[in-house]
Amino acid sequence: MANDLTIYRTYAPNWWDGSQRFLRLLHNIVPARMKHFSVVVGRWNGRAVLDLGCGGGFMAEALARAGADVIGVDPSAPAIEAAEAHARAQGLGIDYRVGSGEQIPLDDASVDCVVCVDVLEHVDSVDAVLDEIRRVLRPGGLFLFDTINRTPFAALVLVYFGETILGLLPRGTHDPKKFIRPSELRAKLSQRGFDMGRIVGLAPCGLNRRLDFTFGKSPSTQIMYMGHATLRAAA
Repeated sequence: MANDLTIYRTYAPNWWDGSQRFLRLLHNIVPARMKHFSVVVGRWNGRAVLDLGCGGGFMAEALARAGADVIGVDPSAPAIEAAEAHARAQGLGIDYRVGSGEQIPLDDASVDCVVCVDVLEHVDSVDAVLDEIRRVLRPGGLFLFDTINRTPFAALVLVYFGETILGLLPRGTHDPKKFIRPSELRAKLSQRGFDMGRIVGLAPCGLNRRLDFTFGKSPSTQIMYMGHATLRAAA
């Protein structure tokens, strides 16, 4: 089954123990995301930040350690339980909630930033999720994201090689039909009053001691890309 989201429930107990290679890969992407997003944001301190689709909390904890006031939302209750347990053990005060991107459990105009990584290519409705992101963001707020480009190369690398041949990801993790071209995302954001900034590629750039990929910015957006958009203030 393509776009099989049950894997996040199945592997929730292993989120932080390092036993699953695909979860280690997800963890290894966080520094590259934080490096890029931190340049856009400037200072995280005092900012109310929603980590939408937070899973077991890799990105949420990085944001909290950077000084943000973090709310983590994910539809998987087991993943939220794993995130809460780890945050408590680390002494991090992250507000975790079970909820979907299509119905975010937050008030209108209640956060300064929405971080949405490894999420848009999995949701039931990108349009509904973007509507909700606009709703919960304050005017002038930032939407920070990464996702997968809908190209034959991305499908070949991530699905055929990543899932089927090399087993870097569980089979069925992705559905190539749900990948999103940057031009499509830009148009959808513009329709909702966002000004989209520069898009950059995100790709493996090395190996660590466990022979897992590490990640960084890339000149190519043919597979993964990340960027930001600013919600225009009302005239």
